[in-house]
Amino acid sequence: MKPAAFEYARPQTVAEAVAMLAGRLDAKILAGGQTLGPMLNLRLAQPGLLVDITRIAELAAVEDDGSSVTIGAIVTHAAIEDGRIPDPTGGFLARVARGIGYRAVRTRGTIGGSLAHADPAADWLSCLTALGADVLIAGASGRRRLPLSNLVRGAMESDLEPDELITGIRVPKFSPRARFGFHKICRKAGEFADAIGVVVDDPEAAYFRAVCGATSGRPLVMEMRTDSGPKTLTIDQAQNLLKLAHFSGDDYDLKLHAVALQRAYREAYAA
Repeated sequence: MKPAAFEYARPQTVAEAVAMLAGRLDAKILAGGQTLGPMLNLRLAQPGLLVDITRIAELAAVEDDGSSVTIGAIVTHAAIEDGRIPDPTGGFLARVARGIGYRAVRTRGTIGGSLAHADPAADWLSCLTALGADVLIAGASGRRRLPLSNLVRGAMESDLEPDELITGIRVPKFSPRARFGFHKICRKAGEFADAIGVVVDDPEAAYFRAVCGATSGRPLVMEMRTDSGPKTLTIDQAQNLLKLAHFSGDDYDLKLHAVALQRAYREAYAA
């Protein structure tokens, strides 16, 4: 199949993009198009207006303010993988980016588009939630900043209004002592994950967070201690943590996600 007919616009600024989205409930934003493109071809999405944001310079900018790095929404996975932007995690973002889809996907797919799509199985959603990132949003009512953990309401459902778009992602900087672990379980390389586990531990910032992703909705966040988390985790302990975080799924799903979380722990605390 081929897409249904639609109008096409390519704004040069965020303000122009917001004006185009205002009052158009049938509008869709196009960035990398790695998800939207197939949906258009299959006519699962039939927008009346396609707003192409790939020529907006603000959305491609990367800013380092000393305590955090703000990554523009249309920065690609490949740019992060290749180290073409500052990495506030000392290489962890590049390691996660390297495992997203295939290289062809990573050269087009964008970090903001991945988050806006709100797919629970997307790598960035779990990873950036564990890092305590914020999303920067612009819309007809102005601009706002939202913790990423509050962006997703459910599977494919976000807090974004129809006239809003993500402009950037603010990621805090971590100390050289910080440890990171990320593990996803897929049926084959390049596919979306069946389970994701992420661990971030920065003793200098008294920050510890574990996240379970690829759930039925938003990632499950486990902040067990404010100084530092445990250095080992058994499968039984992982399952108990997930239950306390209100994990929804059968015994198989629970075990699968517990294994992903345990392996993320092992990576974080490997010698």
